Amino acid sequence: MAEQVVADLRDKCETPLPLLREVASAMAHEMGAGLEKEGGSRVKMLLSYVDKLPTGREEGLFYGLDLGGTNFRVLKVQLGGNQKHVVNCDSKEVSIPPQLMSGSSSELFGFIASELAKFVADEENCTNISNGKKRELGFTFSFPVKQRSVASGTLVKWTKAFSIDDAVGEDVVAKLQTAMEKQGLDMHVAALINDAVGTLAGARYYDKDVVAGIIFGTGTNAAYVEKANAIPKLEGELPRSGDMVINMEWGNFYSSHLPITEYDQELDNESLNPGEQIYEKLTSGMYLGEIVRRVLLKISLHSSIFGNIDHTKLQTHFLLRTPHISAMHHDKTPDLKIVAEKLEENLAITSTSLETRKLVVEICDIVARRAARLAAAGLAGILKKLGRDCNDQEQRSVIAIDGGLFEHYTKFREYLDITLAELLGEEASKSVAVKHADDGSGIGAALIAASQSQYGNGE
Repeated sequence: MAEQVVADLRDKCETPLPLLREVASAMAHEMGAGLEKEGGSRVKMLLSYVDKLPTGREEGLFYGLDLGGTNFRVLKVQLGGNQKHVVNCDSKEVSIPPQLMSGSSSELFGFIASELAKFVADEENCTNISNGKKRELGFTFSFPVKQRSVASGTLVKWTKAFSIDDAVGEDVVAKLQTAMEKQGLDMHVAALINDAVGTLAGARYYDKDVVAGIIFGTGTNAAYVEKANAIPKLEGELPRSGDMVINMEWGNFYSSHLPITEYDQELDNESLNPGEQIYEKLTSGMYLGEIVRRVLLKISLHSSIFGNIDHTKLQTHFLLRTPHISAMHHDKTPDLKIVAEKLEENLAITSTSLETRKLVVEICDIVARRAARLAAAGLAGILKKLGRDCNDQEQRSVIAIDGGLFEHYTKFREYLDITLAELLGEEASKSVAVKHADDGSGIGAALIAASQSQYGNGE
């Protein structure tokens, strides 16, 4: 029976190349529809109002603030202009007291501003840089925001562990600006971005051929550079640069070609956002461990290969996390000792045979491989939309990827690379490179503050 469950899973998770090509085409089509008009697609294709990305010529001192989860980071970057790039970078990570995640917005932003003020004070004891200029800050805020300009945006809704009702519908930049003024901190928010835009900016600073920034972590998102004249919903004058960075919010992508199993359907039905973020639920770190847990639960209810076990743990949602399945998937020990340990520690499954442990590794492989192959199809969709997926490419296209899933789950990354090369074909893939962009979102915010600087920079 257990083998049958795994065979069915393998069958339902199949991602042959023709199917992936359909997914890539659907992604490119949805991108076009989302650029056409507001609400034209499940993929929102939000304007970031960032029309100038860093060039490497920026100079001066800039700050970044990165808020996207239970910690936030503040950083200070000294830019040295041409050839010198980042001369110096200091940062500090601060964890947010849990009660502030569901308190009032003035408490949360007050806490952030006070930590920022401390960081600035500590730093500036070492340097003297007043020269009459206001300090400039880039703010990476990785929650859904409706941007109105490069430095203003209203919070659409909180996600992750946050629920501060009085901030929803409010301008998060104004909230931060007010809190900084209360602290007596003389600082101007030059840009509001999210982590995908930050990743794009951080990588573009070092390499002008970077066309997209992607996050594969707990969640997934993508940002890329679009020609402003290819965005029908962009009103008013076109930006001087002729470009506009688009924050795709691609986690909400859906196509009838996506290979969806009973486990995915149940996970979606029981989730906080049924029917939403389907692509994210198939490809991101928050969900892969949970899909594997659901398969193991079905096996344990229909066969005896796990012996006589207490199902309490196996029935607990999200108890098996993606780092656990990654550890099992990469187990190189001859008797799969790590698989045995993880099953025991996390799910109270104690006496397994080597055959059973091999079956568990296969389940991890099926789920992670499907995720990586669908992820590669998304990348191919962006390249297709930009006309950079063909054989006669003179220009190099670089895709910068950040996030724990891509960084730490080796087999996910390997499957993604192989699949993208298969989709593009030998010739076209020579001019496409996938790069790991470490810490895009923090340094990216400071770099966008520099390229948007009111004091003119690197022009």
